[in-house]
Amino acid sequence: MPNEILSRGVTRRAVLGGMAGVAALSIAGRAFAAGGEAPALAQLVKDGKLPPLAERLPKKPMVVTPYEKVGTYGGSLRRGLRGSSDHNGILRMVGNQSLVRWNLDFTAVQPNLAERWEVSDDAKQFTFHLIEGVRWSDGHPFTADDVVFAIEDCVKNTELYSSTPAQLAVAGKPVTVEKIDDYTVKFTFAAANALYLENLATPLGQHPTLFPKHYCSQFLPKYNPNIEADAKKAGVTSWTELFRSRCGDIEIPSRWGNVDKPTLDPWVVKEPYAGGATRVVMIRNPYFWQVDTEGNQLPYIDEINFGISQDVESLMLNVISGKIDIQERHISVLANKPTLSQNMEKGDYRLLTLVPSASQQCQIYFNITHKDPAMRKMFADKAFRQALSIGINRPELIDIVYFGQSEPYQAGPRPTHPWYNEKYARQFTEYDADKAGAMLDEAGYKKGSDGFRLRPDGQKVFFSIDVIPTLYPDLVDALELVKTHWAQIGIDMKVNTIERALYYTRGDDNAHDAAVWPGPGGLDPMLDPRDFFAFHPQGSRYAIPWTLWYTSNGARGEEPPESQKKRMKLFDEARSTADLDKRGAIMKQIFDIAAEEFETVGLCLAVGGFGIIRNNLRNVPEKEPDSWSWPNPGPAMPQQFTFTS
Repeated sequence: MPNEILSRGVTRRAVLGGMAGVAALSIAGRAFAAGGEAPALAQLVKDGKLPPLAERLPKKPMVVTPYEKVGTYGGSLRRGLRGSSDHNGILRMVGNQSLVRWNLDFTAVQPNLAERWEVSDDAKQFTFHLIEGVRWSDGHPFTADDVVFAIEDCVKNTELYSSTPAQLAVAGKPVTVEKIDDYTVKFTFAAANALYLENLATPLGQHPTLFPKHYCSQFLPKYNPNIEADAKKAGVTSWTELFRSRCGDIEIPSRWGNVDKPTLDPWVVKEPYAGGATRVVMIRNPYFWQVDTEGNQLPYIDEINFGISQDVESLMLNVISGKIDIQERHISVLANKPTLSQNMEKGDYRLLTLVPSASQQCQIYFNITHKDPAMRKMFADKAFRQALSIGINRPELIDIVYFGQSEPYQAGPRPTHPWYNEKYARQFTEYDADKAGAMLDEAGYKKGSDGFRLRPDGQKVFFSIDVIPTLYPDLVDALELVKTHWAQIGIDMKVNTIERALYYTRGDDNAHDAAVWPGPGGLDPMLDPRDFFAFHPQGSRYAIPWTLWYTSNGARGEEPPESQKKRMKLFDEARSTADLDKRGAIMKQIFDIAAEEFETVGLCLAVGGFGIIRNNLRNVPEKEPDSWSWPNPGPAMPQQFTFTS
């Protein structure tokens, strides 16, 4: 097979047209000669504190074609984080170094740390050929041993992780990774895994390759017989806790809190993301393995300064006063767009356009597997969910919260996608309060003397919906309107605004009544099917115990109903099918079942986002996909961003 995976459909090419050609990648020929380097590094070489550039670069480094022009060295790029748990804000900017990566159009997988690969005809074996001579940020060679160690010793270690990530397990069995030689590794799956390259290009696919053996092995009992004593000395309760604090987690990395862990990123942590910090500072990696077309080592920019704001208002003030160089995260709310547009000259910035890959702007996940049997019974009642859905005045909500820039929508691929499912997307979106009330009456939820409804067991219908205001403030506004709509049909609900870490903790413990999140799968339904069935242990918040059952092959969690198990089986079949048409036919069966079961309630189609780019920051594409699977702006290659003055 060729070393690039082509588009999963014409839709994405059409939607994202005009963005191709940015930061193209290639492998330098054997005659490659090192070019320039940052002045500060050159001085370290002169002082004998750093090896010469030619010794720090691979024999055939990855060549990046700058978006506009070859850049100049220098400058501190300023970007904002929100609060104490915005780790992904860093990952999206710098943490995209894995075996493969996405192109800018979000249509093809490209070489990265693996310069090429072969895939067996049955899509069970993937053989990756690593770029020879890449070094970790401490100068230690990156080899096949690191990849084998990361997966075989770390990710598959059941004391560290309760189950192997879905990207690395097929047919209930984890992948096997073996070293062929120092720069060749082979991944073998128990069954076909046709989507593996695409998954490997996402953040959840990248994380398992980020464990440097020479550093992280000291935190494993296999390599360190004194590990428990070391853990105690470090003030933690176990070696597993020590490992996570020093080497990070495969899903929510703590690597930004450890300045000692070697990395393959363009910048390394100088001031860590720790409790009480007001900023995170990352400085140039002197061993970064990419160069521009003239042989100059990347990155161009000296450092990244992530200022930590406690609220969006502070972040917005920094943006419009010119104190932020590039930002879309946390400010991409329609209510902010007029302010940002009016202050472009004052802040000396231009606007960045984001093309959403999501399906739904706000998906409501009722906890069908609630710990309380009565709450579980209520949320599992499809008629209850249907009534609440038609009890939402979506046109009013769209006009007030989203300035009319959307349309009523439930879930599933976006209307422009070839797998679009009309029933799944549109059912129960027409507002009818009288009908909603009649449906609730018929289902046994009668009104009490105060006008609010009672469950069949006589208890008042009341639940809270978890939402993260610092991450998605528009969802808070949307839920406040939904609260008024539901009050009109006798449903009492609380908008439970909580911090992100608590949001995850409650979800992981199955302790929530309901939760909201933007519904994914609009342009990338194969990569993030969490709404279509209980797929993701953190994402499918309507039935997290079912996801644990799925990801652990029945060893953990709670066995789901047949309709879920059928979709799980179909998805396993779809992701082992290389033929796009056949894969689409399978996925359409999943959408049909999901439409019939109606497990989640959506509000409106995801709207396009935006951001800002300071006018003196160049080599930045002004139109990007907006997706967690395409962790913007990382695939736009920030290492080739440059300042003009």
